[in-house]
Amino acid sequence: MTTVEQNRSTRTEAAEIMPFGGWEITPTAAGFGGRDTLFRFPAADDPAPAPARLLTIALYAAALGLAGIGVGVRAMVTVFGGTAFWYVPALSLFGLTSVVLVVGSFLSIHRPVLPWLLLLAATAPLTAAAMIAALY
Repeated sequence: MTTVEQNRSTRTEAAEIMPFGGWEITPTAAGFGGRDTLFRFPAADDPAPAPARLLTIALYAAALGLAGIGVGVRAMVTVFGGTAFWYVPALSLFGLTSVVLVVGSFLSIHRPVLPWLLLLAATAPLTAAAMIAALY
């Protein structure tokens, strides 16, 4: 039996209609429409990010996650005591915004500055959620 190698320089049809230049499964030299792809899942032949970079991003994300757990525990205690109708949706919105930004930072790990900007941006909604949870 023989196996057929997929041509790694081709693009999928889905990449032509997806935002951000496409969620590619294969890397290309030039981006979609002259733009580089900002977010994509790494392909098998992509170079690995530097271990120190990956570790630093993972530790930052873990710190945000632990802070989010603390906010969640504090919010749960407050909810059991009775809260206003806006409390849970507000904390959920801030928490999910933070999570989306952290996921974006991992999907853009091959970019030089974008992951750090996304992680810093993820800190803001989590800080707002912590302030709401602590002050209410």
